[in-house]
Amino acid sequence: MQAKTLSLPRLNELNPTLESTALKLMEEAGELAQVIGKYRGLSGETIYWDEETIFREIARELLDVAQTAVTMMFVMEEQFGIDIEASLKEHWSKLERKGYLSTRSE
Repeated sequence: MQAKTLSLPRLNELNPTLESTALKLMEEAGELAQVIGKYRGLSGETIYWDEETIFREIARELLDVAQTAVTMMFVMEEQFGIDIEASLKEHWSKLERKGYLSTRSE
């Protein structure tokens, strides 16, 4: 399996805390769910976006979720001493154990 790397920046104009970042993560996940709900017609609204527009909006919201999750990892590293590299290795190992990855690409 070929790994694709997604690199997101460490935001330097914020002073996030564990709590503020967790709340932001939930907010962003809610916005993602809202866009998907609109696409699927779950909100009762009639939408007039074409598929390209809706998928672009889903991608934007998903990147907001990812950025906030990455920011939370930086908070964990800076404020609580979590080793991100070690955590990533553990995560990859877990994915391999569960059968989600057949080999590790490093």
